[in-house]
Amino acid sequence: MALFRFALLAIIALPSLALGQPAHAPTENVTVTGTKSRAVMQDFVRAMAVPTHTMDKLPRWSGAGICPLAAGLRSEFAKFIVQRLREVAVQAGAPVNRRAACKPNIEIAFTAAPQLLMDRIKIKNGVLLGYHDNNGQLDQLAKVTHPIQAWYTTATEDLRGNVQVDGGRASGAGMEITYLCNPGIPDMLCTMHLSGARAANVTGTRLGDGQRSAFYHVLIVVDSTELQEYGMGPLSDYIAMLALTQVDSLDTCQRLPSIVNMLAKHCDKKSDVITENDIAFLQGLYKMSPGRGLRTQQDEIAYQMEQSLLGH
Repeated sequence: MALFRFALLAIIALPSLALGQPAHAPTENVTVTGTKSRAVMQDFVRAMAVPTHTMDKLPRWSGAGICPLAAGLRSEFAKFIVQRLREVAVQAGAPVNRRAACKPNIEIAFTAAPQLLMDRIKIKNGVLLGYHDNNGQLDQLAKVTHPIQAWYTTATEDLRGNVQVDGGRASGAGMEITYLCNPGIPDMLCTMHLSGARAANVTGTRLGDGQRSAFYHVLIVVDSTELQEYGMGPLSDYIAMLALTQVDSLDTCQRLPSIVNMLAKHCDKKSDVITENDIAFLQGLYKMSPGRGLRTQQDEIAYQMEQSLLGH
């Protein structure tokens, strides 16, 4: 699939917002692990990230790296959010595109009308909302349910670096398979055309097929009318976490203190900065074996978290 380009300002005019809190350097990571139990870390990993529909593997940024863009608020705040996201990405070990003219693949929109924005995106470019098989699923994906919400477009990379954007609907020219029509007649061959199918280079081992799940585009929408009590530091850290991993649920209270808990209701492990648990998780995510199966990936991340939090 050809690289698509999406400009937020072309879809809806976003007002220039001036949130009351000044932009300031966010507090450094806080040691609030609570427990360093391996079992708790494994639960944290499994509750934090969700695998892709197509590969059942954890997606992460690869290739040229992240290129974030923020819109809908004053330029100094937009620059602050983008810079903070880049800093967290470097700390996590995620690739960062440092070209000044890079094409944005993380787009952050501050708007007072988030549902109107998503309704227009659904019509203009529904692929930005993520994997879906039909219009009913697309309608569900487009619903705004949180003051800060992310939509992920993922892709599958094979051993040779070929990239295919994940989607429920068949696309592409397809492929043909030749087979014996009748085993008793060696020269009788038939051809079957598989519409939308594609070939992939894989390893074929029990440890993993070598194919990797990757982020292709992340859209993060912030409802500016709901977050006046939060400063730019906490908002930037929360956005950075959503941009670097596909969080399973924004309503679940993580067992370890995490920035993801900041907006979760009835959670006693809240934090307004990205925590050492979050950084350890992200570092594990970007160190794991991308071609392995989901369970192995989760175990590798938990192991890396354990090593990081114990100071090894």
